[in-house]
Amino acid sequence: MLAIFLKTFGTVFIAELGDKTQLTCMGFAATDVTARIWIFLGSALALALSSAIAVYFGCQITQYVSPKKIKMIAGIVFIIFGLIYLKDAFFPISPLSPEL
Repeated sequence: MLAIFLKTFGTVFIAELGDKTQLTCMGFAATDVTARIWIFLGSALALALSSAIAVYFGCQITQYVSPKKIKMIAGIVFIIFGLIYLKDAFFPISPLSPEL
């Protein structure tokens, strides 16, 4: 139990460092220093709730799809996103092309 807790804590902690959520909280705290505790509580509750939703749906989906297939699908999706970002980095949209 402790091992899975530490693995989850470490993964989420590292993933959230420098994330847009953290930068948003920093911005809120910089503009309203009197509300620091409320900013902390709001962001902590939001992260806890979004994590609870992810755990719930993760448990539900494993009733229909094996964890091995979920990991494979997640890996493929991350590779696709990575390729899209690389394409955008090397071949940015021309300012003359119509934007969506």
